[in-house]
Amino acid sequence: MGPPSGILLTAHEQSQHLTVEQVQVDELPIHSPSAEAGVIIHYISCPPPSSTESKGTILLIHGFPQTAYQFRRVITPLSNAGYHVIVPDYRGAGESSKPWDGYTKDIMARDLHTLVTKHEGIKDKVHIVGHDIGGMIAHAYAVQYPDHTASVCWGECPLPGTKMYHETKSSMLLWHFTFHNVPDLPEALIAGKERIYLKHFYDRLAQNPSAISTHDLDVYATSYAMPGAMRSGLNTYRTFEADGQMNDNWAREKGKCPVRCLSLWGAQSFADEAKASSMCEEYYSDFSFDAVPGAGHWIAEERPSDFVEKVSRWAAKG
Repeated sequence: MGPPSGILLTAHEQSQHLTVEQVQVDELPIHSPSAEAGVIIHYISCPPPSSTESKGTILLIHGFPQTAYQFRRVITPLSNAGYHVIVPDYRGAGESSKPWDGYTKDIMARDLHTLVTKHEGIKDKVHIVGHDIGGMIAHAYAVQYPDHTASVCWGECPLPGTKMYHETKSSMLLWHFTFHNVPDLPEALIAGKERIYLKHFYDRLAQNPSAISTHDLDVYATSYAMPGAMRSGLNTYRTFEADGQMNDNWAREKGKCPVRCLSLWGAQSFADEAKASSMCEEYYSDFSFDAVPGAGHWIAEERPSDFVEKVSRWAAKG
């Protein structure tokens, strides 16, 4: 079985410990027919080298319009730093199942918690790192499973339910939020033009557009041209209002999340420290902010070494 989403590991990025797996994490409801037995998650597992002291587990959660391929440049460096790195294609993306529903972030987080605890057998607390849509999933993971979360690091998204989300969701900057919420039409307009649509995303939000090469664009476009892939990707947006209600309900019922939180952004991205911290303050009791110099939205691809340094330093705090 090949690496998910067309990951091509160069000699520098290869690891003899890296494996590629797929597991069933959920049943499919009767109204979501599929040739698969259930919801299948495709993922990379990369433990640290045997000669390296193990420092714990890091779960990397990608965003849209990306897949696990997003983290191709940081998996082995984080593993070599002593971490067991787990990198899934979340529900609906890459080589994972593309069911009709289940795209609220509580369910998507539950998929990954099942993957980590039941299939990887990890009982210790894990470090959750989420980017973009993955950041929303990371938040849902930390809130639902605080006893299994050592820390959470998320950013590059206006978290549904926050003041910033409500202030920006209809802005020109985030015009695609509205577009993606229109039923059926976006899928029809994008079909056959996935490469054009995705390149617009990457170039518009990057500080260094060349970080996502022509080959990388081909990998992503091929992935999102798969049957059901674009529908599934857009459905992660169509649940934002439900996600926001859930986030607010969790805060009212449970109080602020006790898991220590890092808000990590590209220094040239669309939120500064004040905006990013304001979102954390609404839902977390212990949070801090950091930015990656020279990076726009696509931090792990634009500045992979800085991403590894900041994530590993954050995780090392315990």
